[in-house]
This record gives sequence, C-alpha cells and structure tokens, in this order.
Amino acid sequence: MTVPPVPTLEWAFEVEAELGLLEDHGQTRAGHRRVVPVVGGTIHGAFEGTILPGGADWQLVRPDGAIEIDGRYSARATDGDLLYLHAVGVRSGPPEVLDALLRGEPVDPADYYFRAAITLESATRPEFERSLFVASYVREAHRVRYIAYRVT
Repeated sequence: MTVPPVPTLEWAFEVEAELGLLEDHGQTRAGHRRVVPVVGGTIHGAFEGTILPGGADWQLVRPDGAIEIDGRYSARATDGDLLYLHAVGVRSGPPEVLDALLRGEPVDPADYYFRAAITLESATRPEFERSLFVASYVREAHRVRYIAYRVT
C-alpha cells in the first residue's frame, strides 16, 4: 500500500488586520453573535499589499467560551491585483484570558489558542487557489496579527 505524503508547513505571508469596534448582536438563533469590522491593514510575503476596509470577522461565542471565527476580507496588491481571504478557526482559552482579550488588554499568545484555516481566491494568482493555508494568530486591542503557512 502506498503511503500518502506527510504534510509540512511552509511560511507564506503575514497579515496585520486593523479592527473596528466589536458589534455585539447578542443571543441569536445561531448563538451569541459578534461582528468585528476589518478596517484596514497590511499583508506581506507571497502577496504584498493592503487589507481593504469592508470585511469583518463574524464570530459565534460558544457556551464553553470558545469563539468560532469566520473572517472574510480583501487585500489589494501593490500592482492592483485583488485577493480574497477567508479564515475559519477558533479562539479558546481560560475564561479570564478570553475576558482580558475582550477588554483589549495585552495577553501572552501562549496563554490562549487562536488558529485558523485560510483559503484564498485570486483571478490573477491561481497558485494561491491550489493550496490550503493555516495560521497562528495574536489578538491585540485593535488588531489581529497572524502568520500563514502553506500546507505542502
């Protein structure tokens, strides 16, 4: 029997996404819904450019306190090309750590878990559409930073 290749991670790009004020929609039929607008930022690496305003992170806060992440936003490269990023993940940790993050306090990223799978869409860079990416995040008061790795 042939064994499938073991995936590895290859550094791909870094994102700094500037965030607007959290919009707490409260308890909906889907759960405790929050929306965090993406208002700008930068992307560096395999794609160089700026994060465009207009995206957001649609969050569901689970009963265990973990947050399901569904971030969708666009970036414009320095040459004008557009890139659509879709991040699906989870942020979890002890309640006091998650509360501190919600208040915008600095928290050591080793004290919480914040990871996502990222898919990319690009009309001009099809190589991005042929791979999966995973990212490790840092949440700060008014932005998130992450490093994305291509899964080989």
